[in-house]
Amino acid sequence: MTTALQYTLSGLAIGGIYALVALGFHIMWSAAKAVNFAHGDTLMIGAVLAVMGLDAGLPLPFACLLAILAGALFGVVLERFAVRPFIGANASIGWMLTTIAVGIMAESLATMQFGGFSRPLPSPGVDKAISILGAGVYPQELAIPAVAVLAMVGLHLMQRHTLVGRAMQAVAHSRQAASLMGIDVDRIVMLSFGLAALFGAGAGVLVAPVIQASASMGVLLGLKGFAVAIIGGITSGPGVVLAGLAFGVMEKFVEGYVSTAAREIVGFSAMILVLLAFPQGLFGRREIFKV
Repeated sequence: MTTALQYTLSGLAIGGIYALVALGFHIMWSAAKAVNFAHGDTLMIGAVLAVMGLDAGLPLPFACLLAILAGALFGVVLERFAVRPFIGANASIGWMLTTIAVGIMAESLATMQFGGFSRPLPSPGVDKAISILGAGVYPQELAIPAVAVLAMVGLHLMQRHTLVGRAMQAVAHSRQAASLMGIDVDRIVMLSFGLAALFGAGAGVLVAPVIQASASMGVLLGLKGFAVAIIGGITSGPGVVLAGLAFGVMEKFVEGYVSTAAREIVGFSAMILVLLAFPQGLFGRREIFKV
């Protein structure tokens, strides 16, 4: 009982990171029908810059805030120069290649500036573990899934009750119709990529005290976040968050009862099986394109 609870709590923590990353993919896909394959590196940027900010003598909250804002700026700039030129073009695969290239360059630059080793981000959330029915967990780990759920709710409320959110929904429904209604589609798409990167960088700051920050930390987390977005249904915000939390818990149980090596096999096998049964994901809606 205690062991199962331990795996569940630990799985929810890492699943919350997958959920935040997947939520970013959901935002980008909804707005542009394209994604940033360097999105995992926004997580790395948040974590690494927060640690570097502390090294520079900044207070922890200020260092984390600047790191998250820098991640959002990275998303905005990347959309403008690596995604927008290829949206709607005949060679639309270009945005895939350019975002992957930018991600590789960002990781290389981080390795040059930060080093190739992992470093912890100090946080009061990992100073002392607490006990829940015999299972030990850090407050930081409990905060991660809570933030993921709050981000999902906040995104939903923004989309329903703000002009910007309604504009994002209009662009997601039809870029051409939104443009005819006077909405600046390019600006909304840029904002969507910035918001997605904000979530990614925030996820990096949240997880760095638990798994430590490194220049390469975003690669696998970003890939799994994309897998979670596909499993949950990239068109559904609640769907990708639920899938992220479930994916993290499943990984911890496989890791605990089978082996760490089997974790990746089972996780990505589950993604393939879900797509075979539900091509649009578990909670996604089928999209119809008129040609």
